[in-house]
Amino acid sequence: MHPYDHPTFRMACEQFELVADFLEIPQGDRARLCMPKRALSVSIPIHRDSGATEVFYGYRVQHHLTLGPTKGGIRYHPEVTLGEVAALAMWMSWKCALAGLPYGGAKGGVACDPATLSATELERLTRRFTQEIIPFIGPQIDIPAPDLGTHEQIMAWMMDTYSTHHGHSVPGVVTGKPVSLGGSVGRREATGRGVAFLANRAMDSLGLRADQATAIIQGFGNVGSVTAQCLARHGTRIVGVADARGAIYRPTGIPLQELEAHVARHGSVAGFTEAEAIDPAALLIQPCDVLVPAALERQITEHNALQLRCRVLAEGANGPTTPAADRLLAQRGDVLVVPDILCNAGGVVVSYFEWVQDLQSFFWNETEVVDRLYRILEGAFAQTYKFSRDRQVSPRTAALALGIERVWKAKKLRGLFP
Repeated sequence: MHPYDHPTFRMACEQFELVADFLEIPQGDRARLCMPKRALSVSIPIHRDSGATEVFYGYRVQHHLTLGPTKGGIRYHPEVTLGEVAALAMWMSWKCALAGLPYGGAKGGVACDPATLSATELERLTRRFTQEIIPFIGPQIDIPAPDLGTHEQIMAWMMDTYSTHHGHSVPGVVTGKPVSLGGSVGRREATGRGVAFLANRAMDSLGLRADQATAIIQGFGNVGSVTAQCLARHGTRIVGVADARGAIYRPTGIPLQELEAHVARHGSVAGFTEAEAIDPAALLIQPCDVLVPAALERQITEHNALQLRCRVLAEGANGPTTPAADRLLAQRGDVLVVPDILCNAGGVVVSYFEWVQDLQSFFWNETEVVDRLYRILEGAFAQTYKFSRDRQVSPRTAALALGIERVWKAKKLRGLFP
């Protein structure tokens, strides 16, 4: 048994094998394409504010370095495991290749609940984790970014720790930093903007008008909240929202400004009085035009896929739909899936922009960033759905095939070092 055994990694491998069969990739090339190049597991002892010492466990997985340095987020969540991180790194590889970025995929994380850590404890944890992985990261090796449970302040601490070790400022070691430290304008909103842009493109292809459409958002963190704002800006009515602590539903539309104020005060959508409380699982099967799973993996399964009542499934999260659910959705044929490695690619695209700006010490304004983001996403969307139509395969198979084939060809051109 390999060290990555985990339901999410098995799911990513199943997706890979299906596409590898479609592309007729030789068996001898598959393990090299699928298995991560290297992985690091570290212990992270810190002093708690109480004076006690606690050890946390962290991981960093680099999937491949064939096209350039690796790129991927750092997540802080109680359920972080090596196998989950390895799956996310694999998906990041295909995502970067699909978008045409000069990166391999990476992912990292610490098994912790950031809500239970004070600001000083969070800083100690971040700096010690960064210190442990310094030999494996760098602007030309591996560039971390924010992910679930992390944010720009954590990236600032990571950059400072790495820079202190090297004796000079190295802004390009991470992305998603504060703008004042070399971050890019538009980075925080990039993933949500991209999800909304591609959901609108999907609606266009189905002849749905955005100003007459409805949407349900699962997850109201950075990605879900920005997606909701951007969809609403085009007239789409947000009728349901869920987060880790509850879910709300209002068929006439949820007032987002009031909801955001409530979340800022209470930390959750739970208890919002302008909408009805609803079971989070039941929210996913309420009628809507666009369903955006923007939370954790494996939310759309064989148990609820046939009950979905959306026209567009825009995957803001990584791996929200299992292969079994994919098969059921394909049988239905009435739900247009915008697959995760396309739908949520906006974050890594603007992270790439940030890295480029840091390397050249020349920064773009927000109009330039957003325009370039939409150009790349439009190109990837057009390629994916043309491939899907021409080859009579699902959009997920099309997106994965485009990404995997590009990495496969690059590995063949570079050869295998003796």
